[in-house]
Amino acid sequence: MSLDHAVDLELPTAETDDDADLEHGSIFFVGTATVIVEYAGFTILTDPNFLHSGDHVHLGYGIKSRRRTDPALEIEDLPPIDFVLLSHYHGDHFDRVAEAKLDSDLPIVTTPHAAVELAEKGFLETYPLETWDEFRIRRGEAELTITAMPGRHGPPVVSKGLPPVMGSMLEFRPADAAASPDDPPLMRLYVSGDTLVYDALEEIPECYPDIDLALLHLGGTRILGVLLTMDAAQGVEAVDLIDADTAIPIHYNDYEVFRSPLSNFKQAVRKAGLEDRVEYLEHGETYSFQSPSNREN
Repeated sequence: MSLDHAVDLELPTAETDDDADLEHGSIFFVGTATVIVEYAGFTILTDPNFLHSGDHVHLGYGIKSRRRTDPALEIEDLPPIDFVLLSHYHGDHFDRVAEAKLDSDLPIVTTPHAAVELAEKGFLETYPLETWDEFRIRRGEAELTITAMPGRHGPPVVSKGLPPVMGSMLEFRPADAAASPDDPPLMRLYVSGDTLVYDALEEIPECYPDIDLALLHLGGTRILGVLLTMDAAQGVEAVDLIDADTAIPIHYNDYEVFRSPLSNFKQAVRKAGLEDRVEYLEHGETYSFQSPSNREN
């Protein structure tokens, strides 16, 4: 069986795509849950949030929160983006700046709920995924499979009143027809989305025992005292559960509703003896990585 199958999205190639680097990649941390992933010829923007310090975001039910930080990059300074990966439709993940300034033709891979909301804002090239659905994108010599992972934005009763959220598993492979889908991917990246640790997440390491990188949405978001995103303790639990070679915390310290600062997570990581499993990025910093096959050489 080869990978020479139909894909859901074929991105245009350019002369530079012939030289796509399959060995090295990078993750640039803009702030909140916004990162720019560059690898294998793909440039991916996650959860675009470009509000500034002092700006307020509306979270529904009349609740709003003030941003404490500035994005490390202005939206006008983004590199050319191939697609947006959006975990859910919330004001601190797809804000009014993104709504006004992103190209409405930009592909967006997201939840069915977010796709409906985005369509009302004029974003029509959306690709909605239910949990465990797969989406394949090809560009030049590389292919990317995105699989929607379980996610729950708070306790069961509360989560029903919040936008549905998805995590994502990104698997990069060569698009060579001779390659087999049973071969290990060039790189496997997990993005948690705004979820708490709950039973359904246990399926992730069972299905994907070899995860190279994990981006974990932390912050300990609390609204009316209810925990809606992982705090320090849950973050450490997620590091252990997902068992990625390297976990990187994002979505911390940016809004007033984030009640569990990064310093708490660092302390919890030290206490758990997991320092060798975690890398930290400040806003504006880049994490550079190598594909597992290249690391072995």
